[in-house]
Amino acid sequence: MNIVNKLTVRHLKENKRRTWVTIIGVIISVAMITAVATLGVSFLDLMKRQTIATDGEWHVQYKDVYADQIEAIEEDETTQKLVIANDYGYAKIESENESKPYLFFKQYNEEGYHQFPISLSEGRLPTSNQEVVVPEEIADDAGVDYKIGDQITVDIGERHYSEVKEPLSQIEPLQMTEDGINETLEVKATETFTIVGTIERPTWEPSWSPGYTVIGYIDQSKLGADDKVDVVVVLDKVNSSLFKHAENLASQHNIDKVNFHSELLRYYGVTENDNLRSTLFSLAGIIMAVIIIGSVSLIYNAFAISVSERARHLGMLSSVGATKKQKRNSVFFEGAIIGFLSIPIGIISGIAGIGATFNFINAYAIEALGTTEKLLVVVTPFSILVACIVSIATIFISTYMPARKASKISAIDAIRQTQDVKLTSKKVKTSKLVRKIFGLEAEIGLKNLKRNKRRYQATVFSLIISIVLYLSVSYFTSSLQLSLDMSQEDINYDIQVTGSNVAVEEFEPLAKLENVTDATFLNQYTLEGLVEQEKLPDGLKELIETDATLLENGKYPYYVALHSIDHKSFLSYAEDNEINVEDMGNGETPYAIVIDETTYEDADEGKIIRTKTIHTSIGDTFDLYWNDYETEKREKTGTVSIIGLTDQAPMGVNPMKGLGGIDLIVSEEVSDQLLNKEVKVQDSSYLYMNSSDPMATQKAIEDVKKSNMYVYNVYQQRQQDEQIILFMSIFTYGFITLISAISIANIFNTISTSISLRKREFAMLRSVGMTPKGFNKMINYESIFYGLKAILYGLPISILIMYLIYRSTANTFDYSFSLPWLNLLYVVIAIFLVVSSAMLYSISKIRKENIIDSLKQENI
Repeated sequence: MNIVNKLTVRHLKENKRRTWVTIIGVIISVAMITAVATLGVSFLDLMKRQTIATDGEWHVQYKDVYADQIEAIEEDETTQKLVIANDYGYAKIESENESKPYLFFKQYNEEGYHQFPISLSEGRLPTSNQEVVVPEEIADDAGVDYKIGDQITVDIGERHYSEVKEPLSQIEPLQMTEDGINETLEVKATETFTIVGTIERPTWEPSWSPGYTVIGYIDQSKLGADDKVDVVVVLDKVNSSLFKHAENLASQHNIDKVNFHSELLRYYGVTENDNLRSTLFSLAGIIMAVIIIGSVSLIYNAFAISVSERARHLGMLSSVGATKKQKRNSVFFEGAIIGFLSIPIGIISGIAGIGATFNFINAYAIEALGTTEKLLVVVTPFSILVACIVSIATIFISTYMPARKASKISAIDAIRQTQDVKLTSKKVKTSKLVRKIFGLEAEIGLKNLKRNKRRYQATVFSLIISIVLYLSVSYFTSSLQLSLDMSQEDINYDIQVTGSNVAVEEFEPLAKLENVTDATFLNQYTLEGLVEQEKLPDGLKELIETDATLLENGKYPYYVALHSIDHKSFLSYAEDNEINVEDMGNGETPYAIVIDETTYEDADEGKIIRTKTIHTSIGDTFDLYWNDYETEKREKTGTVSIIGLTDQAPMGVNPMKGLGGIDLIVSEEVSDQLLNKEVKVQDSSYLYMNSSDPMATQKAIEDVKKSNMYVYNVYQQRQQDEQIILFMSIFTYGFITLISAISIANIFNTISTSISLRKREFAMLRSVGMTPKGFNKMINYESIFYGLKAILYGLPISILIMYLIYRSTANTFDYSFSLPWLNLLYVVIAIFLVVSSAMLYSISKIRKENIIDSLKQENI
């Protein structure tokens, strides 16, 4: 180690406070970068494991494949594992559960037992075509007591419904009317199986499926030339080329249909939607740039202040023969020492912080998230390497400018300490209005800022970075949330009970069952409306410009979904949306609430677009028509007055997606007033419920419901959607908390160090008679000047970055750009609070110091 480096190490030891502040700043910065990388990797790992636990691990599915085609898929270079699956068919059983009168036979080869979540309760899995395992729930739910070793002989066939040509599958419920089952089973084979075990109910079986899933074995060697099966493939490498490769493979071997496990592939960062991919990469690029800029500013200020403190020290080195290169390298060496100490601690701290967060979530919130998998800290060599490279690059960038400055310091300027203060009367000139309006203290404070311009600029830069960091990340969070909401189905209930021509009175006993926390009775009617051209959304106006024949007498025919809910639920819905209901019920004009926003996917542009369903106002009227398909005549049923506009739907209403349709919410009284018996015959009746125990509630409903009612338990699907949103919220809001902490630490570090370097200046002011009150006023005005300057630059830059984030999401999601006014207000208030607190904290440390000692202080 040469003499200059030895002196650098000694200087770091002698200035322990500044050294520790710099090390802590770098540790915080490295921890932030590491935490973000680890959090992202861990989050994706959780979603992969949860998807695999629920739906199995597979990437590509080839439908209806022959034996020779299986060999071609197996020999493909991208195939790592191959699963043969077959939906063999349904067999009737004497079930006590009217909604599940079948056994559904699903067959796999041995590899399928490993790739799909099949949980064996007792016995063993099948090893031949004549062996099966049955679900353990069948004994309690269906009242059929199968035992291991029993042989069952069943007639297996396909479910058919008169109005549907293709056979019905497990995702389609039992077709029922008030007269009973309205579907047939076409038997294609009679088979005898031996039961060799029991399994838990498969997670991929929908709650409304009509058959209990029975798992069997399929032997590839016994497949005939005309036998068709499904082939599911786990790929050797998962990348974006898999879509094209799979489709080419299917085309070469005359395979008609290929499906992809989109849910799982999404968490590998692989999607068919190029716009979505560009959105994800552009968002990641913007947010990572913001992180790096924030880190650079934090570390740069520490080194810039370090060079300012070491000015006389560097000048003395120069006076005894140190070259520019040696002085520059001394700063780089200081950065290397700081980095050597800080980077490992920062990486460990970042991982430990994420680990502590995950432990808390796993201990207290994992059940509420509705997931079977736990959050695990996933640290990959790549993520650590990225954190190290970004941290080293950040330290280098942060030290480069101070190092150049250090190399240019002349011996005389450094010893006299004039390099930072090169003044002219013009540079420190202030407006006369400042003294007249705010007083002498404000003028002195402003002159101080102009006199110490570099430190002032460093502090303001830190404040600007803090503003940009917070606003950018908070807008990024809200954009992610909105994009996710737009891509999710609107499920706001646990259980749906449907029925044909079922009166509210017949549903009421079900709504009063134990564990039911909320219920809404709903009838839905399909009507039409004619909308004036000026009230149409922009998408329809563009469509009409290309095809004017879509209009009927200057109006566009709308599909109208009229949702009639019980009076109590209607009042609650109106109140939740702050809609005035005082004048309702006068019996003169029927009233309705309009859901006036929708989202739809533009197939040409590959975007999800948010738009108005109709441009209307409260007080406008809307004519409703019923289309009699027998007479092919459109009859007017009535007119409703619009009393409210909202984008929120009541429980059970899934608003229409797309253009040319509208949802109207009315009460039972209004629908009775509007609709005649002919229209009401066409209605569908629903009961929607939330429950504290959805599975128990479903079983209770099955015991008491009528034969023309059917129960859908959508709890699991809703939990999965909410789980994704909640996990995303934990990620993004945790990130905002981290960013806020970094920003505050950055500001405190910069201001406290800057104030510490001004001890002589403050001592001089006190020595010439400035009172404590006047001193406080000066500090307060300096805080205001700092805050105003930071806001003047920080807000426009933040708005620009927010707009860039908006433009990046616009590749996939189309919604209007709006400023987060509440966050802007929070930032303005927080900046002044943090600056004032940092200034007062720093001043409190030097206020009691002796004036003579402070005047003799030298920064060496």
